[in-house]
Amino acid sequence: MRRLRSSTVVLGGMGVLAATITSCGSEPDRRCVDPLTREKLPSYECESGNGSGSSTRGSYYYGGSVSDNRVSGGSFDRTAVDTGGFGCSGSGGG
Repeated sequence: MRRLRSSTVVLGGMGVLAATITSCGSEPDRRCVDPLTREKLPSYECESGNGSGSSTRGSYYYGGSVSDNRVSGGSFDRTAVDTGGFGCSGSGGG
């Protein structure tokens, strides 16, 4: 019988651990969006503290998709968007 080297076992275990962490703890897609028109904006429209003194007009929109430069299917509330993934707890089918 062939024996695996300890480094092979460690590297394999680290790969499984990394896949579990990234799939469960990943952030949903985030886009800068005008909250009134739902038009996709450049990211600097949502960033605060840019030093220019101008106010931002956008808010971050999580998940969903973009069609004709407008977003749909997501939420302005990050916690309302389920990222899912392998091994994550949350709402599941049954």
